[in-house]
Amino acid sequence: MLWVKAFHIVAVVCWFAGLFYLPRLFVYHAMSEDQVSRDRFTIMERKLFRGIMTPSAIASVLLGIWLISFNFQFYMSSWWMHAKLSLVMVLIGYHLYCWRILIAFRDGTNTSSHKFFRFFNEFPVLILVSIVVLIVVKP
Repeated sequence: MLWVKAFHIVAVVCWFAGLFYLPRLFVYHAMSEDQVSRDRFTIMERKLFRGIMTPSAIASVLLGIWLISFNFQFYMSSWWMHAKLSLVMVLIGYHLYCWRILIAFRDGTNTSSHKFFRFFNEFPVLILVSIVVLIVVKP
């Protein structure tokens, strides 16, 4: 069980690293004015999303399910776990919305400003803090 937990934590850290960095790339992409820069950001965003974020998200979810299976009755009877799983679903939605933005940048149809992405970049921090408090404190 400890190995599963350790790899779950590693996967979550990698996922959040991507969730913190991709919107920052969106900020710079939205500010870029030349085609070379836009092309470079498109490649960086795609590689981050496909190569790090998505595999880490999948690993996080699968390892999390595996962890829950060790004591399913306890976890499913705990309100904090339901709250945590709800936040994970929100995080998955955020991840998928990042994918939508990535496609908009690739296709040249993004209409959001760099200011929007600066605020958008802060959302995963709120989710991370909430999930850590729920898991550690179990209020």
